[in-house]
Amino acid sequence: MEPAQSRTKRLTYRVVLVISLVASLYFASAFLIPIVLAALLAMLLTRVADWLEKKGAGRGVSSLVSVLLLVIAIALLGATLAWQLSQLTANIDEMRDRLLGSVDSAREWISQTIGMDVEAQEKVIEEQRKGASGQVIMALIDSLTNVLINAILVIAYTFLFLHYRSHLKRFALRVVPQEKKRDTDRIIRKSVALSGNYLTGLFSMIGMLWIMYGIGFGIIGLEGALFFAVICGVLEIVPFVGNLVGNLLAIFAALAQGGDMRMVLGIIAVYVTVQFLQTYLLEPLVVGQQVNINPLFTIMGLVAGELLWGIAGLALAIPVIGIAKIICDNVPELRPISALIGPAHAKRKKSTLLDILKRKTNKK
Repeated sequence: MEPAQSRTKRLTYRVVLVISLVASLYFASAFLIPIVLAALLAMLLTRVADWLEKKGAGRGVSSLVSVLLLVIAIALLGATLAWQLSQLTANIDEMRDRLLGSVDSAREWISQTIGMDVEAQEKVIEEQRKGASGQVIMALIDSLTNVLINAILVIAYTFLFLHYRSHLKRFALRVVPQEKKRDTDRIIRKSVALSGNYLTGLFSMIGMLWIMYGIGFGIIGLEGALFFAVICGVLEIVPFVGNLVGNLLAIFAALAQGGDMRMVLGIIAVYVTVQFLQTYLLEPLVVGQQVNINPLFTIMGLVAGELLWGIAGLALAIPVIGIAKIICDNVPELRPISALIGPAHAKRKKSTLLDILKRKTNKK
């Protein structure tokens, strides 16, 4: 039986290790966020790079082409959003008049409820505006600069991860004992493959959400339907909260455009319908159950991600937890952790759309 002193030392070591890890994630966030995002994108693009190499392309060419395809896809998405936003700004004067009317109504309500007249409210707003205008401009410039720098870093890291993926794998195999090399190699290959499947399924589902929201918002007559459809789809990266926030933005835009209660109810109906189809059709068919995380740890992961890395943590939390669950599934010592963060009742693994297409291809 293990002595009590030895158990205490091991427990203390583990607690210190966890605290050190959390502290490192927090204080090194500026360094780690681009690396984690690039690693996820590299897992997504690995199959593209492998396919190009099978066609005869070299490692450098396949990595470069894969990254360029990603950049082109993001550029097309940005161009679509800019085009839709330009359509919205064409009627900006009319929307501004409606918003100012709503603001005036809100000021009258505040005046009647709290007792602060409209002139006092305008004085407070003007004082805040004078003090904060310069800070807002500097903060905006700083944010745009950081986004540009991080975008360049992510693209560079993604290319390097793809180019040196074999080198990184050899390093991982060298640091484990000889008798565990075969198991480690299997875990790496399976984890990368399943992670790629998960991320591909996730982005495929987001694309399908764009289509469904675009059709739904277009039917009810929301101006800039495609813009808000893309926003709702992209925000799906943050479970529970993302889709809701996107639809609230659509409702706010509908009111600013002069929409009535029927349009608001139409947006709510589209949201409920898409959520139903996503839960009972898209997620089982496209994403599958391989990285299913129960709601408790989903919410805990989102909160922890936001506390550690802010908005970036919200976006990266669920993919990172999902990939960590995949690794835990393939490491016998870590399977209890996988069972803990997974669904309460184990379900038979359903085939994803990618699995179905692969089986059909193999039969041919």
